[in-house]
Formats: sequence, structure tokens, C-alpha cells
Amino acid sequence: MRVLTLNPGSSTLKAAMHEDGAVVAAETWEAADATADEEAVSRALGSWGVPDAVSVRFVHGGSRPGPVLLDEPVLCELARLSPLAPLHQPLSVDVARVARALLPDVPVIGCFDTSFHAGLPEPAARYALPRSWTSQNRLRRYGFHGLSCRHALRRAAELLRRPERGMSLLVAHVGAGVSVTAIREGASTDTSMGFTALEGAVMATRSGSVDPGLLLHVLATGQVTLPELEHALYRESGLAGMTGTSGDLRQVLAAGDHAAAGALEVYRHRLRREIGAVAMSLDRLDAVVFTGGVAEHQPALIGEVVAGCGLLGLTTDPARLATAGDRVVSPDGAEVPVLIVTAREDLELARAAGGLLSRAQPGHNP
Repeated sequence: MRVLTLNPGSSTLKAAMHEDGAVVAAETWEAADATADEEAVSRALGSWGVPDAVSVRFVHGGSRPGPVLLDEPVLCELARLSPLAPLHQPLSVDVARVARALLPDVPVIGCFDTSFHAGLPEPAARYALPRSWTSQNRLRRYGFHGLSCRHALRRAAELLRRPERGMSLLVAHVGAGVSVTAIREGASTDTSMGFTALEGAVMATRSGSVDPGLLLHVLATGQVTLPELEHALYRESGLAGMTGTSGDLRQVLAAGDHAAAGALEVYRHRLRREIGAVAMSLDRLDAVVFTGGVAEHQPALIGEVVAGCGLLGLTTDPARLATAGDRVVSPDGAEVPVLIVTAREDLELARAAGGLLSRAQPGHNP
């Protein structure tokens, strides 16, 4: 089976063609609107041919526990979730509609980051809000980066030669967005992101968790409107807000000034804090996996984060940090193995699409 995977980001579109589980072509395009997305998908099809299926990554799927076949009514439902993931959700809806228009006879499948967390235990999923607000189970913690977590779990099991369901581990996705997830018996048991992808650690342009009383105070002063506050929290906070840069970690590291140094201290501190907090949802810690663009390209920073996590038994080997690829970066015999794994949401997109279509075949026995 040939599956075209499409992963829209806030400024790029990552596309890959998978054939029987192997990646045969991949490319990243600058694309941040429907017109650019249509051009990028058209170029991919022109170069790689027509696939048997298309699989699109969505940050938010609501309560959907797994991938679904996309049609216009489903896309309208997903579009209504855009306020909860404004940096990515509208782009995913656009990309899916482009794929359906260009390939009307090919199934287009949506895969959701939230699905991995759909079974969060009640204490981890629930906010301490009035029951009249939460009774419909919509105002709750959804969690994100689920496709990345699923791949990180799979690779950690391979690298450590242990069964997936036999491990209790943390996955820290450290990219433009940052989250920490506790996984036990193959399932998410707690995660740092919640109702939206704003909660938790400091990110490139997102604030992470902020005292809601502070936000109420800012609104009450009348200095900003609600749309301005939303824009500031998603696009002008985090590393960007603290340094006056774009928030790209490479720019922050290159700046080398007092503001950048202070911002990095906050960034590392808040990530360690989330690691420690989420770890308390596990009965033991078998491994910690760092994944995402920052983990892949800035391993020295990961070493600095881990250096402050000695209470959890974490440590790294500088020589192993300096290498590349999916690897264990802790010393031999470390109390808790630390790994760096390349984020490969595309592999999970292709796998999920193939599984959904296989289950839909006549005669399939679940």
C-alpha cells in the first residue's frame, strides 16, 4: 500500500510517500495557507504519483480515540476545534480539503494527536471547575503530541529491547511546542498539555502555564482585548516574548545576551518542572525519551536539562550526546536510561491509515 502522509506545521508542510512501510520520498515545503498547500500537494503528486490513501495529521480530534475517514461533515466538526489549536488545526483542515479535491477517489484519513490521550485517567483529565461546566466532558484535559509519543514509545522499546506494554516511561517532545507525557502499559497516564496546547512548559512562541489570575488581571485592566490576549499567548510569548526573537532556539542561542541567557534558564527550569510533575503519575521510571526538533538538533541543551534532574536518577554521557540518530545518551549502567529519538509522526500516520483501511476490508476479523 502507498500512503501519502501530510503533516502541516505553522509555516511548513511535511510530506512523505510510504510504500509497504518504507519511506520512498519525502520533502518539506514552505506552506501556511490553502493556496500554498494546494501547490505543495500537487507537486508531491506530480513527482511521486497517486497514492492508495492519504493520511493527514491533526493536532486536535476532540474525543476521537483513533483515525477516521474524512468527509466534509467531519472536516466541519474538526474546523470548529480551531480555537483550541489555532496554530495548526486550520491548516490541517485546509490540507485535507485540498487532498480530497485533488484525489476524489482516494480515501483521506485524519489522525489525531489527542487520540493517544483519549483514555487519560479521570484525575489527570479533569479540571477542578464547577460540575455544571464539566458535566458534558468537553472542558477537560485532552493532551497533544500523541503521534510523536506513540513513535517514541515504539522506538524506545526497540532500542532497549523491552516490550512496549512492559515499560513505564516519560516522553518529552521538545520542539516549537513542548510537552511531557507519562506512559504506562502502552497508554498515556498523564501529560503536561491540557484543554489547549498552551498548558505546561515554556515553548518557542507559546507561554506555557500562566496563573489564570494574572490573565484575568490583564483583561480587567483593559490594556488588551480577548483576541489580542490569545494572539500574545500563542504567538508572542515563550522564548520569543522573553528575547524579542522569533522564538527559534537557534536564534536565542546565537543572541548570547542577558535576555537570551535568562530566557533559557526559564525554559530549562520549566521543562524540568514538568518532567518532575508528570513523573509522579508513574509507579516507576524505566526510561526518559526526548524527541522533537530541539532534542534532535540541540542535544547539548537536553544534556543541560537532564543535569538538573538528578533527583530522578537521570544523567547523560557527553560523548553519546554528541552523536546522531536514535540512541541511548545515558552512560552504561545508568539508573534510568535517557534516549533521544527523532520525531517521526509520518510513520505513525502511515501505520494508522493502513490499519484503518485494513479493518474496513470485507471479511476482516478484529
